Amino acid sequence: MNLSTAEEESADEIHIPADIDWHMLDKSKFFFLGAALFSGVSATLYPVVVLKTRQQVAQSQISCIKTAFSIVRHEGFRGLYRGFGTSLMGTIPARALYMTALEVTKSNVGTATIRLGFPEPTAAAIANAAAGLSAAMAAQLVWTPIDVVSQRLMVQGGGANPKIPSVSSCKYLGGIDAFRKILNTDGVRGLYRGFGISILTYAPSNAVWWASYSVAQRLVWGGIGGYICKKDEESNENGVNALRPDPKTVMAVQGVSAAMAGGVSALITMPLDTIKTRLQVLDGDENGRKGPTIGQTVRNLIREGGWTACYRGLGPRWASMSMSATTMITTYELLKRLSAKNQEGLTS
Repeated sequence: MNLSTAEEESADEIHIPADIDWHMLDKSKFFFLGAALFSGVSATLYPVVVLKTRQQVAQSQISCIKTAFSIVRHEGFRGLYRGFGTSLMGTIPARALYMTALEVTKSNVGTATIRLGFPEPTAAAIANAAAGLSAAMAAQLVWTPIDVVSQRLMVQGGGANPKIPSVSSCKYLGGIDAFRKILNTDGVRGLYRGFGISILTYAPSNAVWWASYSVAQRLVWGGIGGYICKKDEESNENGVNALRPDPKTVMAVQGVSAAMAGGVSALITMPLDTIKTRLQVLDGDENGRKGPTIGQTVRNLIREGGWTACYRGLGPRWASMSMSATTMITTYELLKRLSAKNQEGLTS
């Protein structure tokens, strides 16, 4: 059942709050609050990313729970935050690029598709997909080098853990030391190892996620919106009752829609993410000067555990993407409301 059908059957019209466009935002407040809010989100979810990375580079299947206990036992709780400082330093500029590209593209493409005569739901899905694609590509310019360094630091502690063998011949004292050593050994190319497959992983994933999120929201509103919205008795025109969701309901629907989209994206892109992680972390030769190719990485994975080896770390990644999507979208929508120039207009 789509939203229009639900409206016809119940003679109710759900007044969903309008999306806050790029031109409606106070840019300085948007970026300042965004850096603070998303830094907190990154800190909360970072241990799950460490678990996912450790599982992806392991040469045998180890459960998520065993990996977590093993890290804590051999490295302490600090082991769950290896590379976090480096990751956080990269998150702020990467998020700024991501949010800018996302909102500018969504606004421009949304306006263009409406002018071309597309229905509003279709125009929204197209705009969201294009925005997700451009945002992911822009963010990877900053995020790939940070990802390479932070992931090297994440798996470095494996050397002290008998169940997680060391995967790199080089030891790093911290993010700056890792950055310098990778640059000296492999040059700029070493910092952008896996850049191509990162684009192939995150760009389509983001496009699918944002389009799915747009569709999921409409499905949720069309399916249960009429049951969870409060009727506005003052708005009754031509026998049509106006149903206005309160802020908590809007946030709940956004969170559920985001989790649905995140879970699907995690499942679809998992093999590419495993290959990308191995390309960025593992040394190809004993001297560590040449990294493995995509073909070699795939062959190694299949030899270690068949095609299912490409799905190592699926549990943590599924949880990470679903939780990240839920917290990210609710935080992001809150950020946009807090950064809107006309706060009074949002409640009308």
